[in-house]
Amino acid sequence: MDSTLKVKSITDFRLHERDTGSADVQIALLTQRINHLSEHLAKNKKDLNSRRGLLMMVGQRRRLLDYLHRTDAARYQTVTKRLKLRK
Repeated sequence: MDSTLKVKSITDFRLHERDTGSADVQIALLTQRINHLSEHLAKNKKDLNSRRGLLMMVGQRRRLLDYLHRTDAARYQTVTKRLKLRK
C-alpha cells in the first residue's frame, strides 16, 4: 500500500489534528488494505495465507463498525457513506 494514500486517508478521516487511531481512521485504513488485498486475490486465487489475512481484516473492520454504531450512530453513518460500505 502506498504511504501517500495512507496519509491521505488519515487526513480525510481524522477527528482532530493529531488523530491517527480513532475508529474512523482505523476503518478507513482497513478498507484501503481490504480493497488492495481483494485485487491481489483476484489475480492469485491460490494464495490462502493472504485470504486468511483478508478475512481477519474484514472481521476487525466489522468489530470497529459495530463499536462505532453503538457509541456514535451519526459518525457511523458518515463513515459508511464516505467509504461506500452500505448500499
